[in-house]
Amino acid sequence: MKKQQPEASQTNTQKVRKQNAAAAQNQSKQQAEFASETDAQTVKKQNQQSEQKKQQNQQ
Repeated sequence: MKKQQPEASQTNTQKVRKQNAAAAQNQSKQQAEFASETDAQTVKKQNQQSEQKKQQNQQ
């Protein structure tokens, strides 16, 4: 009696690839959105002010 081969995976690779591509595209959109909402100059200024306050509090 021959042993039966296990069934091939039921995963639709084309569908998975399409979903992965869509997810990657969505993620890059979100990253670009976040970057456009973030003003680097303002963040640097706030960080600098925070450091100055820390130093004043330590003295």
